[in-house]
Amino acid sequence: MIPSGFRRFSIPQGRAPLLALLAGVSMFACLTGSPAMAQDNKVVAKIDGIEITEQEIALAGEDLGERIAQVPAAQRREYLIGYLSDLKIGARAAERAKIAELPEFTLRMNYFRQKVLMDEFISRQSRAAASTEAARKLYDDTMKTMKPEEEVRARHILVEKEDEAKAVLARVRQGEDFAKVAAELSRDPGSGKEGGDLGYFTQDRMVPQFGAVAFQLKAGDVSEPVQTQFGWHVIKVEDKRSKPLPKFEEVKGEIETYLVRKAQQDIVMGLRGDLKLERLDQPKP
Repeated sequence: MIPSGFRRFSIPQGRAPLLALLAGVSMFACLTGSPAMAQDNKVVAKIDGIEITEQEIALAGEDLGERIAQVPAAQRREYLIGYLSDLKIGARAAERAKIAELPEFTLRMNYFRQKVLMDEFISRQSRAAASTEAARKLYDDTMKTMKPEEEVRARHILVEKEDEAKAVLARVRQGEDFAKVAAELSRDPGSGKEGGDLGYFTQDRMVPQFGAVAFQLKAGDVSEPVQTQFGWHVIKVEDKRSKPLPKFEEVKGEIETYLVRKAQQDIVMGLRGDLKLERLDQPKP
């Protein structure tokens, strides 16, 4: 799991508009450059004589984002070509209808031109921030401040009533295999079939009553019945360990994302600087 410092990036108070602005910047473009620009501009299809190129396919894929991600990989190219076909014949129809001459169209085009220019500027300027050297430095600095957390690996048997939990405990103490009893009786749909195995967890991942007991036990110990909002538990601790810190390779991508987002914010804040926003829609003080 990546350290919280890499995952969280707070926007200073009073800079909320940055959120909307940075949301328009493609993280993929920031980290790798634009796939559309890397493509050969080869014509791959035509519709009524209108050409569709490789660059346009790549660009449409970027633009559609999550929408295209939901299309099976084997069908994406055909989907994008169909999408561009509709786009081009639709745009031609709009040109013939002289939509481009309407004032509201010009206003919309000016807005999106400014947005794309800003997105591209931030993307190009912030790309260098995600270098491997910068990511490694942030990783090393963060690791120096982190202390390994204690983890427990435990099994449990969940039943509805206290007397059922006492009966479970009696069977286990008489020598029955804990995992076998869990598979037979546990009402936990997630771990029951796995012999009650919950894997490794830190204390804060469990409800307080469960976590407190599990972390007091030694490896091999079985608890008295423990009540939570889910019912009654009998807990067996299998192992205790210090949670291993993540390796650089495991979190490198997330660190790079953090660095780029921070660079984006710094760029926008630097552009704004001490410039004064003059409001003409409000009465002067």
